[in-house]
Parts: sequence; C-alpha cells; structure tokens
Amino acid sequence: MSDKKVVIDKSIFDLTGKIVVITGGSRGLGRAFSEAISAFGGNVVVVARDKAKIDETLEVLAKNGKENLGIVADVTIEADINRMVDETVKKFGRLDVLFNNAGSTRKHKFIHEETNEDFDFIINTNLRSPFLVMRAVLPLMMKQNYGVIVNNSSTAGIKPFDFPHIAPVAYAGAKAAINVWTQIAALEYAKYGIRVNCIAPGIHHSDLNRGHGADFYKKLTPEEQKAKEERLQKILAYMPIARYGEAEELAGLAVLLASEASSYITGQVIAQDGGRICKH
Repeated sequence: MSDKKVVIDKSIFDLTGKIVVITGGSRGLGRAFSEAISAFGGNVVVVARDKAKIDETLEVLAKNGKENLGIVADVTIEADINRMVDETVKKFGRLDVLFNNAGSTRKHKFIHEETNEDFDFIINTNLRSPFLVMRAVLPLMMKQNYGVIVNNSSTAGIKPFDFPHIAPVAYAGAKAAINVWTQIAALEYAKYGIRVNCIAPGIHHSDLNRGHGADFYKKLTPEEQKAKEERLQKILAYMPIARYGEAEELAGLAVLLASEASSYITGQVIAQDGGRICKH
C-alpha cells in the first residue's frame, strides 16, 4: 500500500471569474441555481421575462459581492436569445457556463383530450427553446475552447411516472429529447473543451410545483385540486426518502456540474428525486 498522502484541493468547486448564464433564473429551481453559483464566486446572468423577479434575485445575489447582470428576455424568441448572448459578452467578454433551465407546463390531460395549443406550447417552451439557446451559445464556447452546459430535464423524461399535474406526452417527450441531446452534444463538442450534462429533478417544492406563476393552476376546480393533492400524497408514500425535495437541495449538484470538480463528467443525465426512480 502506498503511503503517499492524497491532498484534496477544495478550490475545485470555486467558480470565481466564471460567467454563468441561467435562463429562468429568477424563480424556483433557477433561483436556487443562481444563488448557489453566486455563493461559490460566479458572476451570474439572470435571464427571465419578469423584470421585478430578476431585480429581486439580483438583490439576493448582491450580498456575495460579485458583479451580476439581469436580462429581460423570452427564450422562446430567437431574437431575445441572440440579444441575451450579445449583452452577456458585451458586459463580461465571455460566457463560460449555461444553465439551460427555462421551461413550463400545462394542466394534465390524457392524450385523447390534449389540445394542439397546449401541446405546441409545451414543445415550444421545453424543447424548441432550449435547442435555440444551445445553438446560440455553442459557437461562442467553441471559439473560447471552453464551456459548460447544464440542461434541466426531469425524471418524467426517463420513466413514465404518473405525475399529478403535467401533460405526460408533450412534457415527458420534450424532457426525454433533452436527455438525448445532452449525450449527443457531449460527444460532438468534447473536442472543443465543452462539457454537457443534464439534471433531471423529481418533484421539488418550487414555484412551478406550488402553482406560482402558472396560469393553468388558477383554473383548477376544487375537485381537481383535491385530486391533485391526493395523487401527490400517493407519490410521497412511494418515495424512499419520504419527502419532496427543496429547490435549494439542487445547489450542490449545480455547483458540481458547473465547476472543475466535474472536469471528467460529460454526457450524463443525473436524477435527483429522493430515490423514487429506483423503485418504479
């Protein structure tokens, strides 16, 4: 046995000097990502549609003493995405890490009840939008010969869970596609020093799961709301870690994947769901 002393360098988690763009970064899981990256020294570019929420997030991040940036943009609109990249580069000169996080959903419906409008909305926000963001960011990272992309997916894209409030066909299909995209991008862009990974959360207490900011939740009848809560309780009883996750519990995984602590990790879809996927 070797008696060589192994020294662990704690600085591998340090994000000082890294310019990190987080779409949907002003609330929910995106806010948790923003706070985590800022706490570990990164300069955060918070991208969202709601200026008030962006300002609120920037105020929280200010305590870490780093220079940050808020950009009001709708990442379903290609012109807004291009402006997001341009404003980031104009401010900081580079873009090191992208959290491709923005997304949304609609009220659950069976396939035969699904409307074209809801299906198209989900595909546009959860599939087309992250594709457009990746496409806009990758050339810049290639030029830098460095970059990190963290896509936000869902365990719904891994296994067909009986979720209480999402449209399984469009939403799960979009997330499954993102899981595969992550692997494809990891293979295609590794030679440019770009790593691409994916976080697949299970049910976490976030704005979306609480119904904040989601118009379709406001349309639930009392009976539908009761049924939703009953299904959530059934899911909870099935989970090995017998509780739902908190958005803040994604902080460690976010920092790991954004930092040099994961320098040999790429093309991975990492589920954080309290072990539920293991039992399904």
